Amino acid sequence: MNSHQYVEQLLAFIDASPSPWHAADTIAQQLQASGYTELNEQEPWVLSPGGRYYVIRGGSSIIAFVPGNQPLAQTGFKLIGAHTDSPGLRLKPNAPSVIDGFLRLGVEIYGGPILATFTDRDLSLAGRISYRNDDGQITSKNIRFDQPLLRLPNLAIHMNRGVNEDGLKLQKQNELPLILSRITEQQLPKDVFLALLQQQSGINAERILAWELNAYDTQKGCFWGAEQEFFANSQLDNLASCHAALVALQAQSVLTANNTLVCAWFDHEEVGSQSHKGAEGSFLPDVLKRIAMNMGCSDQDYQRALARSLQLSADMAHAYQPNFPMAYDQDHKVFVNQGPVIKVNASQRYSTESTSEALFASWCCAVDVPYQKYSHRCDLPCGSTIGPLTSAKLGILSVDIGNPMWAMHSIRESAGVFDHGYMINVMSHFLHFS
Repeated sequence: MNSHQYVEQLLAFIDASPSPWHAADTIAQQLQASGYTELNEQEPWVLSPGGRYYVIRGGSSIIAFVPGNQPLAQTGFKLIGAHTDSPGLRLKPNAPSVIDGFLRLGVEIYGGPILATFTDRDLSLAGRISYRNDDGQITSKNIRFDQPLLRLPNLAIHMNRGVNEDGLKLQKQNELPLILSRITEQQLPKDVFLALLQQQSGINAERILAWELNAYDTQKGCFWGAEQEFFANSQLDNLASCHAALVALQAQSVLTANNTLVCAWFDHEEVGSQSHKGAEGSFLPDVLKRIAMNMGCSDQDYQRALARSLQLSADMAHAYQPNFPMAYDQDHKVFVNQGPVIKVNASQRYSTESTSEALFASWCCAVDVPYQKYSHRCDLPCGSTIGPLTSAKLGILSVDIGNPMWAMHSIRESAGVFDHGYMINVMSHFLHFS
């Protein structure tokens, strides 16, 4: 498969995944199609030789694994970690309100989005609702509105004369509510909103007790550029890394791997990962421990396995944008379509160290994939990833890598077509080489 075909799959993957819950569901569907069996954390696990498995926690974090053909204590785990969430706007619990006859939905900022990019876009809602079923139990269901439903209209330049000089600044409490409709005085805002949820979900409004919904851009992903060498979509950070890991894990060669292979896709990275299903929670250690127990490992064998393990922490990287040269360290510019990026930070905002950096470089060389190295400007705050969290919690060697992209945390991000194929190739080599 060539790079354009991989990106076609990626764009379809993102368009099917407008929220972290949908992303986990999309991953699960593709794993099932590749012969993976779902496990339940509340039930005993019995793992079979040559088996392929996955487990979901909280609806939006998912871990898939394939037990290796050799003793775990002698080979360890090979892990790829990524995250399913993206920055944006989340609905508040009492979201519907009316002002001057306009029904608006109140939102809260999730992570660090570029707020100005949410204006004048064809927005809709996606996420999950929680409701009481026929048996009186609380259950959840994913929901998405396909049609444009919401908008955040800009103020005309005649009323904001300095916008081009000063930039668009939105007051976070008062100027971010999204316009849904006009309603009459007789209509109650919550009833109108619940009626929409009922219509879309098929669940009686009286049973709907809570929701976790985010605004998403309904515009589909696309190729662009003179030779269609770039592509654009929402949520490239970090669904592009999620998709690359998924494709690498789906290769048939996983069945003959000596190492136990694990891919973990976490929610809540954009808000610090500190949750029961985030990278700083117990999800990954719990799963690895249960794998080890099923493979007959003692506590000492499990610790030996961790000591032999390796992790790729995959998250997107900041590509050089020639219109803004002063935003970059001039000796560490990385470019789209020139290969995956090894991310290095002396303060351990990234998990890379010289040993893991050299290993990743060697894996790239083994499959003729170019690679680049990135270091952030010293006078700008550096972001972080799941890498330092999982590496510290488990005590395993890790490297932070990612493909270069433009406009990170915009509602419409861009990246290079060839880089996605490069990343899949080096991830595949990492998982399957002995």
